[in-house]
Parts: sequence; C-alpha cells; structure tokens
Amino acid sequence: MIKVVFMGTPLIAVNSLKKLLNFNDIQIQAVVTQPDRPSGRGNKLTPPPVKECALKNAVPVFQTESIRKDNELIQKLKELEPDFFITFAFGQILTQEVLDIPKFATINLHASLLPEYRGANPIQRAIYDGKTETGITTMITVLALDAGDICQQEKIPITENMTDIELSEIISDKAPFLLYKTIKGLYTKTLNPKKQDETGVTIAKKFQKSDGAIDWNRSVDEIHNQIRAMKSWPTAYTKCNGKLIKVTESRVIEHCTPKGTICSINKISKDGMELCLKDGSLLITKIKPEGKQEMSPYDWANGTKIKCGDIFADEVRECSQEV
Repeated sequence: MIKVVFMGTPLIAVNSLKKLLNFNDIQIQAVVTQPDRPSGRGNKLTPPPVKECALKNAVPVFQTESIRKDNELIQKLKELEPDFFITFAFGQILTQEVLDIPKFATINLHASLLPEYRGANPIQRAIYDGKTETGITTMITVLALDAGDICQQEKIPITENMTDIELSEIISDKAPFLLYKTIKGLYTKTLNPKKQDETGVTIAKKFQKSDGAIDWNRSVDEIHNQIRAMKSWPTAYTKCNGKLIKVTESRVIEHCTPKGTICSINKISKDGMELCLKDGSLLITKIKPEGKQEMSPYDWANGTKIKCGDIFADEVRECSQEV
C-alpha cells in the first residue's frame, strides 16, 4: 500500500482526492488544507471543499494558516511516515523540512504545460493570452516556484469559446489519473523525471479586480479572450448609463473592418447583442447588470430601451472613435 498525504484546498482539487481514495493500492493517510473562511453575503464560516470531501470519506484533516510555521503539524506529518505528499492548489509554500518528510517525493500537479505559466493563475492566463493548447503537469516539488523536474504531462486543447470554468472542469477530470500514474511510476522506479527548459519559462500572475475592466479599443479577439478567461473571477465588466454591467459570455462574429463607432450596437436579437469593434464584431450573449441576475442582452435591452446605434459602454462615448 502506497501511503499518501493530500494537500489541497479549492473545488478543482476535490476530484483528485476522490479518485485517489478509490485506488486500492493508495492509502490517503490525511488531508492538509487551509482554515475555514467567511463566505457569502452573511460571511458564514465555510470549510474548504477539500476538507468537506475528506470528512465525508473519514479521512483525518489538518488545517493550518501556514504549514511553514506549524511545528506541531510538521511533527504529526513526520509520524505518519508517508511515501508521498501530493499538492494540488494547496495555496501555501512548503519548506525544505516539509519536502523532506515523504520517503519518495512531494508531487505537485500544476495546471499548465510547464515551464509555461508557472505561478498562481495558469488556467485563466492561457485563455486570456489566446492560447489554443494548455495542459497539466506533475512535477517534483522544490523550493523554487513550479521549477521542479517534470514527471508527466498531458495536453488539453482550448477551443475558441472555452471559459476558465470549463477548462477548470476538464483539468479536474484529468488530474487524478495523471497523479496516479506519477505516483506508481515513482514508486516502482519506472519513471524518470526530467529537468525543465528554463528558456521557456513564463509566469502566470494573478488577476486583480481592476483587470476586469474592458478596454473597448482592444481587438475583438483580445476582448473575447478577456471575457471567457474571467468568467469565474473577476468577471469582465463595463459601465452603461453609469451602471456596472458584467459581461459573462461572448462570441466573435467576424474579423473585418466594420463601419461605425467603437462599441456601437449593430444588432439586438434573442441570440445576443452585436457590437462594432475596431477589427470586427463581437456578439455579447450573456450579461449581469448591477443588482440583477445573469440574463440575455435581449431581455436587458427591452427593459432599458437601449437600441441599435446606441453606444453600449460609457467609457467610449467621449472619444466617439470611428472605425
């Protein structure tokens, strides 16, 4: 039996924990995760999804603000004498003392094709940058950021309208099987990790809330990529008549040189609202107006009396740039 301690926090890591629990040659000794946090409008203390999964499966749970400083937890982990630590979206940095605890290695699953998109935000950044392919990587964890030797990788295509939520779901589905193959390969010494090519390193920085603001003077592809990359958070947004509107779904209609003012409304139908941009037309298919639920632009336009020829966003009204 291969002894494993699983370290993870958000929903994307839950499926990996569930699947690893079902392999008959893997023993999940414990789960390490972040503390419960306030959530929702009532700021109710809410456990991390990984904790909930562990408790449902009678797996011991350790929660810590900082594993680096938690000497009591470190001692407990040493007493378990695990073969592997598995980290997936854990959200904390490990020390060398912690990395040295497992008999074989600490394995991290990272949601990109390393060395591309090291860092905290690889899923959203790949979509934001217009990539047509990403993937998942298992690696040996070292002190440097996502710089350990690569164990295994699996490529994942990014389709033109895929959102960060959809890509996260695909990664969640594929991750446990790559983790299992990695564990078995290292345990049986049939897998030889390879060093990363440092010349190909890129960094996936976290988005800030302000990054959601749409610059309508960008290209139609850039705006579409922003909208689908930020569907989960912070969500792309603009203002119309002084009201904040989140744009949650879009489609590129065509690449052309349209005639009209940037961000003018070409068409409103049940399919969505077509906007004129500097190099093409963008169909907005879902929005979330301030204080309301997500809805179709068609229903929103009927309620606000906005019409074809109007400018959708306040930010471009002053310049009235012709394209």
